[in-house]
Amino acid sequence: MRNPGTLRRLVLAQLIAAAFATGTAYAQINVNISLAPPSPQFEVMPAIASGYVWAPGYWAWSGDRHVWVRGRQIVERPGYRWDPDRWDQREGHYIRPVGHWAPEPGYRKVKVKKEKHDGHDKGHGKGRD
Repeated sequence: MRNPGTLRRLVLAQLIAAAFATGTAYAQINVNISLAPPSPQFEVMPAIASGYVWAPGYWAWSGDRHVWVRGRQIVERPGYRWDPDRWDQREGHYIRPVGHWAPEPGYRKVKVKKEKHDGHDKGHGKGRD
């Protein structure tokens, strides 16, 4: 091979293309450490806009220490509830499952029936002259 850098770039480009071609990617990385997170910080929850829900703040791990990630509004998903980020203690270690949407038990989607039109003008100005 004349230029190994060209081969590396080609392989990297193919890997990136394959990752995007497989569909939606979820960046969910679970962290497993032995240092307990600090107590959650108090946050004043602002008024939530219609169609949004509140995702509370949480402590994230940044390589060598905990850092606070502020709460935020996220777009609501009908039939789901937001299960926030948290830290669980298991066998002397702390594991942070990432926040995610969980199906709401008993939720049933409401079907909206569309009106049928018979093609006749019923005084709405859509008929023939």
